[in-house]
Amino acid sequence: MVTITESAQDYLAELLTKQEDALGVRVFINQPGTPRAETCIAYCREGDVVDEDEVHEFEKFTAWFEGRSLPFLEDALVDYSKDRMGGQLTIKAPNAKMPRVDENSPMEDRINYVLYNEVNPALAAHGGEVSLVEITEDNFAVLRFGGGCQGCSAVDQTLKGGVEKTLLEQLPQLAGVRDMTDHTDKSQAYY
Repeated sequence: MVTITESAQDYLAELLTKQEDALGVRVFINQPGTPRAETCIAYCREGDVVDEDEVHEFEKFTAWFEGRSLPFLEDALVDYSKDRMGGQLTIKAPNAKMPRVDENSPMEDRINYVLYNEVNPALAAHGGEVSLVEITEDNFAVLRFGGGCQGCSAVDQTLKGGVEKTLLEQLPQLAGVRDMTDHTDKSQAYY
């Protein structure tokens, strides 16, 4: 799980004494399992706690770890180092961008895993990329193309013959894919 060093615990406890309404801290990852993943620590207030969160009582404060982020927080380290300017809190989460997915992982994580490990390396040859925007209630993956794929005349073939085919082969419970990219911008288009 996550290791919070003693110096980091002291620092976070000190910050929490200056917040009247904070219950503790909440640790989570924005866009987990993607190249844009960011590990975050925020004050946890009433209304921030979710049933799926994992709670850990430290000596001086309580931390809530977002349930969805837990697989990505494995082996994470939070540390605080004092320096001349005061100090620096660092968070190292080696699994934040590369998920450990299996058949029990959320659909979003499984789609991102396929996109970032199989689809995007192929699209990168043309300077393109694709990312997941959302999954609809009827199990369609809504995607956004970027780089050389945005505005490319071959994007329909790429979407149906490449991306959708690859996703459906590995995730048969997916109904299909939809593109929400504004393809009128052809400034970086490959074709």
